[in-house]
Amino acid sequence: MPVEFVRNYLIISSVLFSIGAAGFVARRNLITMFLSVELMLQGVALSLVAFGRAWGNYHGEVFALFVIAVAAAEAAIALALVLVLYRHRHSLDVFWWQQLREPGTTPPVPEPVEEAEVSTEVHWPKLPPAGIEPVREKETIDVG
Repeated sequence: MPVEFVRNYLIISSVLFSIGAAGFVARRNLITMFLSVELMLQGVALSLVAFGRAWGNYHGEVFALFVIAVAAAEAAIALALVLVLYRHRHSLDVFWWQQLREPGTTPPVPEPVEEAEVSTEVHWPKLPPAGIEPVREKETIDVG
């Protein structure tokens, strides 16, 4: 098995895992966080399959099946958590889960979000001028 084959799949799996990790750390929305975890799990599964194919055995595929089973269980738990949080708080922000902390621990304080002014004016985008404006002939209007 050529080394370039495994290297390409490992690059793709590391990109998937990195995108998932960045999405999990950067977002506070539960749905986005669970989708990011799914991306990370799929990156791991892809690398397991690539290693199994490179070594010529099926151990990587078997482990990938376990990873897919864990991802399915995680998706079911995520759906349940999202539904419970939205029913109780009408928001999917993870900072509403502070009541689940152990007694005596201090929760992190979220940064205040400034409310933007809402304007009722409609601002349509304008295209920048491109090239020279064509010369138009004078229009004649026949009245009569």
